[in-house]
Amino acid sequence: QAAVLAGLDVTMFIEFQPPANEEWPFVIIPRVLKFVYYVCITSAFCANILVVSQTTILSVLGASLALRGPDGSMMTATDGLYLERAMVFRSFGLGLILTIASVVSVVWLHLHWEASLTCCLVAVGTMLKMRSTYKR
Repeated sequence: QAAVLAGLDVTMFIEFQPPANEEWPFVIIPRVLKFVYYVCITSAFCANILVVSQTTILSVLGASLALRGPDGSMMTATDGLYLERAMVFRSFGLGLILTIASVVSVVWLHLHWEASLTCCLVAVGTMLKMRSTYKR
């Protein structure tokens, strides 16, 4: 899933065509929204690539230690994988949240305030549901 999200993040980064700053009454507003967008989408991409690299390394090194290590290495590998699981979940959650945050900043750039507010409420609801599911 993190690889799919990383692909989505790259596509969102490349395909985004921001409106001109002159279309806004205050030039600072679109500049700030674009800044937030690019920081969020770049950070989301990095978090998702981090998850892909972490899971790849864990699956290769964990299996190697468990199968080829000295006596007791199966337990060591299992305990190590369990400890690293939390970091992988945090990185994945961060990637999801940052992807949603980048979508929120884009809707404020492209849509009228009514539609933007509705999209923000949907995004907040999605994040709250993800949080409650994670906490279970």
